[in-house]
Amino acid sequence: MTVIKPRLLTAEAEESATPASVALHDVRAAAARIAGRVVRTPLVTSPSLSRLCGQPVHLKLETRQPMGAFKLRGAMNAVLALTEGQRRRGLVTASTGNHGRAVAYAARELGLAATICMSALVPANKVEAIRSLGAEVRIVGRSQDDAQVEVARLVAERGLIQIPPFDDPDVVAGQGTISLELIEDLPKLACVLIPLSGGGLAAGIAVAVKALRPSATIIGISMERGAAMAAAIAAGRPVAVVEEETLADSLGGGIGLSNRVTFALCRDLIDEVVLLSEAEIAAGIRHAALVENEIVEGAGAVGIAALLAGKVNPSGPTVLIVSGRNIDEAAHRRIVSGANA
Repeated sequence: MTVIKPRLLTAEAEESATPASVALHDVRAAAARIAGRVVRTPLVTSPSLSRLCGQPVHLKLETRQPMGAFKLRGAMNAVLALTEGQRRRGLVTASTGNHGRAVAYAARELGLAATICMSALVPANKVEAIRSLGAEVRIVGRSQDDAQVEVARLVAERGLIQIPPFDDPDVVAGQGTISLELIEDLPKLACVLIPLSGGGLAAGIAVAVKALRPSATIIGISMERGAAMAAAIAAGRPVAVVEEETLADSLGGGIGLSNRVTFALCRDLIDEVVLLSEAEIAAGIRHAALVENEIVEGAGAVGIAALLAGKVNPSGPTVLIVSGRNIDEAAHRRIVSGANA
């Protein structure tokens, strides 16, 4: 079992740490702002996982969002928080796929122009889905950091407005709206398993859950290949990681060495981080398809995978954030058939 727990900071590091910049009132404001523009997703019980754990286990199906992933919450909140003048300048972002799709979707809904910068590691199905929403797509380099360089250039040269994929208070607050629904639907919530990448989802959910249900345990789940936030938490500071190909492609990319929002929140509010092998992630995808009857991409299946692998043993009512469904169809068929075991 590979588990990384946040370490205690030295007094010097604590003094220089980035202060938390998102609070419960920001999440509630985001919920009011995006109401009617995103789906209030269902929370469903998994009988099979409940039997496995001996505890009630529920799936929060963000796969039901119109573009197939939770990212619409943060992207929509960030875009709606802009002034009209800012929106008219056009939007730009770097993405591993789902955030870019969310920004493109929000832009189309609001009649705005959007440019999405991605690396060559982003699966073709996600690239084409973004193009189909009318956004300009730019493929740059082999990492999200490479794509971010292109974003910075477009902001400087064309005056576009950046909608960051995770390290932004409005994006974090938007993702945190999930937790308000969780607490309403499951007041006795004891544990939340959250896919962990740049930390926007985990930070947003943790802010509200810890405020409304302080005893609840927050567990971040990532892959063994290039888990940037896990490495940062272990080191006590943002660090560079090599981005690698993984079934959980949406969890790829760095957190930024100058991270100003999500690192501090994840460091302070996540109780533990669990890393998964590719075989374990594949098992999660298969279980979702064959037992839960849900098409789930690798990043969305990591909570299921962690339970199946015995790397998390929850105590009390537990929620798995099923973050997205945008997996290549051919790859999904191979995985479900056992080819990627």
